[in-house]
Amino acid sequence: MTTRTPGKGGSLTSVSPARKIKDRLVQGLVYLAFALAVIPLVSVLWTVVVNGAKRLDPTFFQFSMNAVSGSDPGGGAYHAIVGTLEQVVITTVIAVPLSILTAIYLVEYAGNGRLGKVIGFTVDVMTGIPSIVAGLFVLALWLLTFGFEFSGFAGALALTILMIPTVVRSAEEMLKLVPNDLREASYALGVPRWRTVCFVVLPTAMTGIVTGVMLAVARVMGETAPLLLTIFFTKAINNDPFGGPQASLPTFIWEQAADPSQNSIDRAWTGALVLIGIIMLLNLVARLVARRTAATSR
Repeated sequence: MTTRTPGKGGSLTSVSPARKIKDRLVQGLVYLAFALAVIPLVSVLWTVVVNGAKRLDPTFFQFSMNAVSGSDPGGGAYHAIVGTLEQVVITTVIAVPLSILTAIYLVEYAGNGRLGKVIGFTVDVMTGIPSIVAGLFVLALWLLTFGFEFSGFAGALALTILMIPTVVRSAEEMLKLVPNDLREASYALGVPRWRTVCFVVLPTAMTGIVTGVMLAVARVMGETAPLLLTIFFTKAINNDPFGGPQASLPTFIWEQAADPSQNSIDRAWTGALVLIGIIMLLNLVARLVARRTAATSR
């Protein structure tokens, strides 16, 4: 027996034509918004791939720009790739432990205390700091006040200032998503708080934390302004991030794009393509690590 709606002849499972029209209209608006968001992204990627493929050859990855002028053919970004990887590794080693420890304190220990509020406010302020301000701070303190020279490490310090608030906020949100039942069950078994955090809370939130770290790495890897003030310029290979000026892909792209010759423009586009490729590769590795970590913690 079919149930009828009061005062109407249709069943409860029937949908009125007006609701169908509204549903299709909303679906169309969602698809339109998605297309408007994807079109610029696809356009940028297509432009970078088409222009960057012109110099995507083994020479670009095997040689530096030492003794190569802007109008000369050839040359490569080996020195810039090495510099970028070293600077990002140093930045990650410094920023990630500090950020995760800060997030743990804010979620697990601070509560409504005054210190927790001050730290949270400071993190929010740091999130909105322009990147060039971080470079100016390191330039004034590390280079001018302490007298250290331009180096990849100085650039890593500037990038650390930019990376810490992003990782802190993402890790904090992931820790808050961990159910309190898991914490209470651990406490009920007599497990200390620090062991609960290390072996219950962190493994549960690890997937989201790793994703947040990789997003922060992708952000700082493309920063140019702070590096212009801290690592200076060099066309030669410098594998020592603690001694002397060191190149990076963002400064390499900026330097080559400023040269009007077509060879320099081609090298700049290829540098941008390589930078995007490295970021995508790091994100894929992070996804694999996060999946394995999540599978192990189950």
